[in-house]
Amino acid sequence: MPDKDPALRQPVPADLHAALIRLGLADPAAPPAMGEALTGGVSSDIWRVDLPSGPICVKRALAQLRVAAEWHAPVERNRFEARWMGQANAACPGAAPALLGQDPQSGALAMAFLPATDHPLWKAQLRAGHADPAFAAAVGARLGRIHAATAARPGLAAKFPTDAIFHAIRLEPYLLAIARAHPDLAGRLSALVATTMAHRLALVHGDVSPKNILAGPTGPVFLDAECAWWGDPAFDLAFCLNHLLLKCLWTPAARDGFLACFTALADAYRPAIAWEAPAALEARAARLLPGLFLARVDGKSPVEYITSETDRNRVRRVARALLATPPATLDAIRARWAQELAA
Repeated sequence: MPDKDPALRQPVPADLHAALIRLGLADPAAPPAMGEALTGGVSSDIWRVDLPSGPICVKRALAQLRVAAEWHAPVERNRFEARWMGQANAACPGAAPALLGQDPQSGALAMAFLPATDHPLWKAQLRAGHADPAFAAAVGARLGRIHAATAARPGLAAKFPTDAIFHAIRLEPYLLAIARAHPDLAGRLSALVATTMAHRLALVHGDVSPKNILAGPTGPVFLDAECAWWGDPAFDLAFCLNHLLLKCLWTPAARDGFLACFTALADAYRPAIAWEAPAALEARAARLLPGLFLARVDGKSPVEYITSETDRNRVRRVARALLATPPATLDAIRARWAQELAA
């Protein structure tokens, strides 16, 4: 959540101001609140709003995501994001920004504003080559705590009837989209979708990416749980580890550090797995990760920093090989990617 630029302040849109009034956060007799439209997301309008009590962050889901491909998603997803935030903070205080309210009429979600001065974005740190295995381990441990706490409360599943949202935002644009680009892999990718949908074990964030993780003073803070779903926690683990592999092509000088972060995150996550055999979850994550890896060059949401065809082909080569011969462990994926980087 970047800090305020005074030159960019403007009245917030009327419908967001009305939502703040309904939430009891703005005075209906006062002029529209001033704020700043924030950048960086493809799925929501996000604002820093300056209230008399201090700044807050307000976001509203978009029906058409800001990507080159046509990608639509249900707008009610902010309601479930709010629920995820509440459960995450109950399981691990500080794991998400404090929730201030969610307006059903507009879909707007209000939360605490966390300034970049003491909550830098993990993605920015990785871009700068700052690969800290201790922080990666904290991400893995905190994610594992959230999964474990929610897995112990299966009644929560009824609060997250989001199969359609998860399919629209994650499974279709990632795995099924690349099945169309790589038709010879369609059967394997469809099987990954089926396996993921069949394992309903815990509360899943759905977008555990460095762009959605702040390095807070007391540990990682997870943002943007728009894909929140009662499903397979292996998805969150694979989704985050995937980014640490991809970053090796973005900042090659730090690739050994990124691979160390990969191992540290996975190792810190494993001790939290109490809802099933750890090896079973790891095997699903290891089978899923190559599909997600390939999706970030050939799916609907390719990463913006892999621009050369040479690098895209490196991802394709490794991903296709791992999809053809699925690994049983995450270490096997790390080793295969390290081999490719050294070639």
